[in-house]
Amino acid sequence: MFDKYQARRTYSLAVIAGLLFSLTKAFPAEAAVQGSSEGDFRDETIYFVITSRFYDGDESNNYYNRDRIEIGDPHWRGDFKGLISQLDYIRELGFSAIWITPPIENRSGLDYHGYHGYDWNRVDPRLESPGATYADFIAAAHAKGIKVIQDVVINHSSQYGIRDQVWIDHLPIKYYRPQGGAPVRNGPYLGNLGDYRSTNRMDDDNSVAPSWYRERLNRDPNGVEPLVDPLSGVVVPSAGYNPNRFFGLDAQKLDARWYHRDGFMAGGDWENPWALQHKHMAGDTIDLATENQNVKDYLNTAIHKYLDMGIDAIRLDTVKHVERSNLLEYVNNWKTYKPSLFVFGECLVKGLGFGDLSGDNAPSDIRPWWYTRLGTDTRNPNSGGDSGFSVLDFSLFSTFRDNVTRGSFSGLGQVFSMDWIYGDATRLVTFFQNHDVGPDNDFKYRFRGETWMAASVYNLLWTIRGIPALYYGEEIEFQKGACQDICGNNDVLSQTGRAYFGKNLEPDTIGKTKSHPLWSHIRRLNQIRRRVPALRRAPVTDFVEWGSGLHFVRDDRSGSGSYAVVGLAIGNDQWISVDNVADGIYRDAVTGNEIRADGGKIQFPVRGNSAGIWVLDGPGKIGADGAFLHP
Repeated sequence: MFDKYQARRTYSLAVIAGLLFSLTKAFPAEAAVQGSSEGDFRDETIYFVITSRFYDGDESNNYYNRDRIEIGDPHWRGDFKGLISQLDYIRELGFSAIWITPPIENRSGLDYHGYHGYDWNRVDPRLESPGATYADFIAAAHAKGIKVIQDVVINHSSQYGIRDQVWIDHLPIKYYRPQGGAPVRNGPYLGNLGDYRSTNRMDDDNSVAPSWYRERLNRDPNGVEPLVDPLSGVVVPSAGYNPNRFFGLDAQKLDARWYHRDGFMAGGDWENPWALQHKHMAGDTIDLATENQNVKDYLNTAIHKYLDMGIDAIRLDTVKHVERSNLLEYVNNWKTYKPSLFVFGECLVKGLGFGDLSGDNAPSDIRPWWYTRLGTDTRNPNSGGDSGFSVLDFSLFSTFRDNVTRGSFSGLGQVFSMDWIYGDATRLVTFFQNHDVGPDNDFKYRFRGETWMAASVYNLLWTIRGIPALYYGEEIEFQKGACQDICGNNDVLSQTGRAYFGKNLEPDTIGKTKSHPLWSHIRRLNQIRRRVPALRRAPVTDFVEWGSGLHFVRDDRSGSGSYAVVGLAIGNDQWISVDNVADGIYRDAVTGNEIRADGGKIQFPVRGNSAGIWVLDGPGKIGADGAFLHP
């Protein structure tokens, strides 16, 4: 990431899981993850929320971080109580899975997003309320038929270390004084930058910290009692004293049992496998030694607790920052503990990401497809089978800046012609934008183009292979054109793509929200996808694009028996002609029209920015006409 960077089991199941876990220790690190016939995540569509920014159900757990304060908009604003109250909204929109940002307890100056983990065993109390814990949310989602995807970080911790495991040397922040020595005047952080919700303004309650640090946990909230810095002998508080002693760290002095000691990333490190997997991304994302057994044991034991709570899938953060065999050890562990688990990850690239297969600017072994395979040849994906781990489709996403944002489908053919390199391209998670990136300019911004362009993207994502994911607010073009994350020195969250969404879900605004043409468009696409199995599970064949249109086939006759021919138009009306299709009666899920294909050929018109979804022996029209799906 750029800035970061109970449903109970029965006893017998727990015993079986324990036996399987003991057996997996003997498996090779890169053994293929075993799947399960228990459900298929390709049948889902995903709604992605930053929990703390979605809907505020309990004001008592709101919290301001010490950075980028805007009074009236606490960083930690949404919570599980609020998310539970909006499950019907998400379900009505047609989504069957919710991806939430990491719920574990966090620590940093700007940790509302969840990617600065401090205690993997504890849900952050700023997200929970009486009767609305994380476990309560999971149970409530399941009661609505909605699956839960938990975002997980194993690559790094916060700069505070890990509670009760490892401490990183800092002076207590309540003793920091800026140059000039004036008391801090920063919203609720009056006097000093210590945690304003803590009695003694300390936010690092780590039992493994040295005694001189732990002594201050229980006294001196104003941060005025003299404290000698053991490193330098300087007495604090002292105006302008070295800020790194409060906010930074010396990588060489980190505990090697838990962390790498190889410095911070810069320049060309971002395309260098060794640097990516050994250096720290930033001062608040400290690179864990994920290959060490104590780290594995800690993280896996914690993740098992959330699997026991009932989470259905895991989205794994910062994939390319963990070497493949090491990463698959973790994934295999979780999949063995819960065989039905679906796991996908973020291997971020800004480009096609084919690595050694295409003269890319980085080797294949940090590119998305590599993590979905088990081979040893970076130029031959078929040198190894499917790893059982999937990824977000950054390769497809990266084309949108240069095609659909210009009213064209040009260049998509190159992406889909490379589907063979992935372990299973039908399990890729597709998206138009997320909390880090969007398709505009240098990938920093929420989409700012015309509404019909966005609708055309969704027509593609809901009919092409993969599992579509929508970032909260896309259904109403929320924060259109805003920087996804903080861009400027003085930006606050309300100016970004991570702004608080709840104002659009109140009784006096929900009608306007649901009247947005994209809201009903996405809802109908979800209805169509759910009724046509081929759109969910089949690979893509016979893909042809010509800028203003495209067509392809989804053939799942060997599985569900479903078969569909899809034609899309962007900008202008198109006449679609597709050869080599199965003969028979086709019905269009968009218009309800019926035609017969004879001699392996089907022809049909598609209105501009709409779709033709012709299903062999299909059900006919699905859902109501709208601005972007209509005759």
